[in-house]
Amino acid sequence: MPISDCDHNSTMSVQEELSNFYKEISNVVIGKNKPVLYALTSILCRGHLLIEDPPGLGKTLLAHSIASGLSLDFRRVQCTPDLLPSDITGGSIYRPSTESFEFIKGPIFTDILLVDEINRSSPRTQSSLLEAMAENQVSADGKTYSLSDQFMVVATQNPIEFHGTYPLPEAQLDRFFMRIEMGYPDKQSELKIMLENTGSEAHSINQCLSRESLSKLQQSVRQVTIKPEISQYCLDIVRQTRHQEGISLGVSPRGSIALHHAAKAFALVTNKGLVTPQIVKQVAVPVLSHRIVLNQQKGDHLAREQAINQVLAEVTVPIS
Repeated sequence: MPISDCDHNSTMSVQEELSNFYKEISNVVIGKNKPVLYALTSILCRGHLLIEDPPGLGKTLLAHSIASGLSLDFRRVQCTPDLLPSDITGGSIYRPSTESFEFIKGPIFTDILLVDEINRSSPRTQSSLLEAMAENQVSADGKTYSLSDQFMVVATQNPIEFHGTYPLPEAQLDRFFMRIEMGYPDKQSELKIMLENTGSEAHSINQCLSRESLSKLQQSVRQVTIKPEISQYCLDIVRQTRHQEGISLGVSPRGSIALHHAAKAFALVTNKGLVTPQIVKQVAVPVLSHRIVLNQQKGDHLAREQAINQVLAEVTVPIS
């Protein structure tokens, strides 16, 4: 049912705020419940999100909807092969009036940066995002500029098999908290999409979460209960990737932190009281699959997902 008003007050619970935001996004991104849940999980963990799929499946729509539903600053960069690092981070220009250089901030100085078709930009331009994604800052002309405390990159990319794309290096992939796919909609959802997009009116999304509310929700993730044996289960999964047949480079400690945090956030957004092994399994593929390197020279996302699923099948599940 469409949400007519997302205004909330101090008495609104965490679950009500999350539910409102989820429903508002789902009204526009039709039939994609799981990707929306994953995106919300990434937001609550202050993690960067990579959305990978062929053109036309709603990657940009999801990214734009997320930004529109939050009361945060939003900028968009459309990547092309001739995009320069300074087009993202900014650069210095000479001011004759003061006989000095002035740094002009680029679009990266925002809360949510949508980097559309990130793998159509050159490796040099891609690397300009590394420092910002890892350290929440930009270095230029010998100075360091801090970014927003809510800074988040939502990047979309086409499969690497498409012409004119440059695969992201492992170091940058590891900076993304989650990598998700949209996939084709089911028949009923596609019919609804088709019927609702035959007119000229564009979907509008109400801002459901203020900056203050979002910060409180992000703090709430830390309060989600996770038993010691479930924490150990997360660690066992990550460590198994370092010994799994077919995987040449396993998940780093950054990945184990991300899996642990994502499990808690996913429990919150799905209104579960605590983290279960099933929740860990649900977030394992989007959190870990892009962080491994396979033995074979060319390992697409499907092969990496299969490798993580094999890891999950081999790790002993704790009895909860």
